[in-house]
Amino acid sequence: RHRCPHKPTRIYDNGQQPCFTTEYVEKYPKYSNISPPWSLKPKQEYQVHRGKMEGITTFKSDYLPYDIVKRPFRVQEEHKPKTGKIELGTTYQRDYNAHKIQPVTLVRPLERKHTTGGKLDTIPTYQDDYRSWEVQRREPSKVEHMYHAPTEKFGNSTTFQDDFVPRELIPRQSFKPPCVAKLSDVPFDSTTSHRTSYIAHQLEPKFVRSKEEYKPSNQPFEDLTTHRNDFKGLPGQLAKSCKPENAKVGSSAQFNGVTEFQDRFQPWLVSLPEVRKTKEYIPPPGNMDFNSTSHLDYVKHEISPAVPIRPISNRRTTNAPFQGNTTTKEDFKAWSICRQETTKKQQEIPNPTGKFYDLTTFKSHYIPHQIIPVQSFKPVCAVVPNSAPFQDETMYRTEYTPKKQEICPANYPSPPGYVYVNTDSHGHKFFRQLTPEFSKSNSNPIPKEVAVVS
Repeated sequence: RHRCPHKPTRIYDNGQQPCFTTEYVEKYPKYSNISPPWSLKPKQEYQVHRGKMEGITTFKSDYLPYDIVKRPFRVQEEHKPKTGKIELGTTYQRDYNAHKIQPVTLVRPLERKHTTGGKLDTIPTYQDDYRSWEVQRREPSKVEHMYHAPTEKFGNSTTFQDDFVPRELIPRQSFKPPCVAKLSDVPFDSTTSHRTSYIAHQLEPKFVRSKEEYKPSNQPFEDLTTHRNDFKGLPGQLAKSCKPENAKVGSSAQFNGVTEFQDRFQPWLVSLPEVRKTKEYIPPPGNMDFNSTSHLDYVKHEISPAVPIRPISNRRTTNAPFQGNTTTKEDFKAWSICRQETTKKQQEIPNPTGKFYDLTTFKSHYIPHQIIPVQSFKPVCAVVPNSAPFQDETMYRTEYTPKKQEICPANYPSPPGYVYVNTDSHGHKFFRQLTPEFSKSNSNPIPKEVAVVS
C-alpha cells in the first residue's frame, strides 16, 4: 500500500548520480545534413467544379411510375362449430390424491456449551492493533512551470486566410414539389371492407357456473399450535448483569477548599497592550495656490433676468354680489326620508308550551346484559427458579488471545535500532538493522540488513 511521491527516473539502480542517457539516444544520433522526408499527403483544398450542373438525380432517372392495381379481396370462410361435448376434466383432478398432513415437528439445534474459568480481557483487538501514530507530513514534489509571454509579435497567416477565396452566394433552385392538395372529380365511395365482409351472428347464452354449497367439517378443531406444544417454559435462572457496580467514590477527609484549577492556574501579571502612536502631521513647505483652470479662464458676464412672456389679461372687475345658485341646487333638493321597516314572514309553526319528554327509543328498548370476559389462551409467563449456576462464558472469552503491539519503523524519520545506508533513484531510503545473532562457534554479533521504505 506504499505510494511513492517521487518521480522515478531509473529502475534497478541504487546509485547516487542520475544518468540521462537512454538506449534511443545512444543508437539513434542526430544528422544535421539530411532534411526530413516530404509528406505525400494531399492538401485539403477545395476543388472547384467548372462544369454545368444538371437537375437530373439518380432517383428521377431510376424511378419509373407503375400502375396501381387494387388488392384482391379474400372471402372469409363461414364458422362451423364442432359437434360433441367438451370434457372439462384435467390431469390434476384425475391424478391428485388428498393426503392427511400432520403438523411439522420443530427440529431445534443442539445447545453448545463453552465452560472456562478464565477472566475476560476488556481490551478488543481493534483497540490493541490500531493505535494513532504521529506521522510527519511530506513535502510535495510538484515542479512549478512558470509561463513566460513571448516578446515578438505574431505575424503569420493561417491556412484558412491563404486558401479561402470569398465568392458570392447563389441560392439553389428548389426541386421540392408544391404542397397543394389535388382534388378529385369522382364521387366519394363510402363502402369499406368492414361493411361488405361483416356478418352479424347471434351470440350464444353465457355459461353460468352453479355455486357450490358449503359443507362444514365433522372433525373437531385442533387449536394446539407448535408454539404451545414446544415452548412450555424452561426452568432457568435470570441472567446476571456484567455492568460494574455504580459505587460512589467518597472520602472521609475534610475538604480544604483548594481545587486543581486554583492550584495549577495562578494569577499572572498581564501587561497593558501597546498603543500605537499616530504620526504627527507635518504641512508641506511653501504657500498653496488655490487658483484652478476654471477659476482663471472663467469670464463673468452681466446678464439681466429673463422677462416672462404672458398673454394680456382681459379680466373685467365688477362690484356685483356673487350668485351661488346652480341648476343642480334648484332641481335636486334634499327630501325627508323615513327608514323602511323590514318585512318579516309570519311563523306558521307555533312554539311548544308543554314540558320536554326526553325518553328516546334507545333508552326505552335497551336491555342491560352482564358482560362475560373472554378466556385468554396465552401461556402463563412464569419463571421457574433453578439452583444451577448461570454459565456466562462466550466464544470471545474462550478464543481471544492477546497480541503484542508493534509499531512500523517506517513512520519514524530515523527509526531506532537502524543505521542509514543510502537512497535510491526513486527516493527510497535503505536502513540496516543491527540484530545480535550469536552462532555456536563465534560469539560476535552478525549485523542483518533490512530495507525500510520511508
